[in-house]
Amino acid sequence: MLTTLGLDSTSEAVYRAMLSDPGAGVAALAERLALPEPAVRSALDTLSELALLQPSAQHTGQLRAVSPDIGMELLIAHQQAQLAAQQLRIEASRAVAAQLIAEYADLRPQTAHPGVEHLLGIDRIRDRLAVLTRNVREEVMTFAPDGGQKPEHIAAAKPLDQDLLDRGVRMRTVYLDSVRNSPHTLEYLNWIAEQGGQVRTVPALPTRLIVVDRGTAVIPVSGDDTAAGAVVLTGQGTLLALCALFENVWAGAQPLGAAAGRDHRGLSPQEATAIGLLAEGHTDDAIGKRLGVSPRTARRLATDLMERLGARSRFEAGVRAVQEGWLPSRRP
Repeated sequence: MLTTLGLDSTSEAVYRAMLSDPGAGVAALAERLALPEPAVRSALDTLSELALLQPSAQHTGQLRAVSPDIGMELLIAHQQAQLAAQQLRIEASRAVAAQLIAEYADLRPQTAHPGVEHLLGIDRIRDRLAVLTRNVREEVMTFAPDGGQKPEHIAAAKPLDQDLLDRGVRMRTVYLDSVRNSPHTLEYLNWIAEQGGQVRTVPALPTRLIVVDRGTAVIPVSGDDTAAGAVVLTGQGTLLALCALFENVWAGAQPLGAAAGRDHRGLSPQEATAIGLLAEGHTDDAIGKRLGVSPRTARRLATDLMERLGARSRFEAGVRAVQEGWLPSRRP
């Protein structure tokens, strides 16, 4: 019962026994409590250190257990002293951490362009994103051009999403249309929507993008290897342009709960994007990456579009797409 006050169970048992039998020695206490004598001696040492045992004025050379009202005050005072010492250690740790952060900031690679911070490697990127996420106050805007999410990534992201939404942060994320074909991803996105987040989808996205409180943006250095490096942008002009890009894409994106329709050409948004990529000469791998689907799915999509156009090659498909009004005419 006294463990909450910092007294272990054996010492508590010895203390109680000495209160009820003040004259008991080590052997008697060990027999009464069914404990080995070394354990009793160790408990007596502990009680003495806590001042719960004090020299007896009546029996010279013996120790007596102080009364419970005094003993509890002593235990509480001991805990308060421990807490005060712990608080001092915490404050000292904060000072050391602040100094380390300042020294680390001085060691960051300097850039010739103000408002641009380079992050090399996935570890640096994750650390920086963790800091930004912890400090966000109002809004996070994200382009997520990955397609279907892996279950382990969803499990890792949910607590972070929940924390942001619980803090009242506005979350808007644009995913690829292909996530609608991933049941576990769709379940996750519906969960975000239920918690108050906003999700929309588009056939393709220009880049991965995270904008925090409209004052900081993170984009990858390379679209082919987003883990290799990223840049953190804080320049006012750059942020205005990136926020405008996001708002433009968001305005044309499809809400998660709405079914994607077909345009006047009979094309779905994904097909319309695919035919443009096909006409530009992109490979199945490149088309699949832009649409967030596998190369096999991209190949099947391209084949279906070529058949609908009556084309035998991708070049011919591009020509016929222009002739059919699926693509704007190309001017020299």
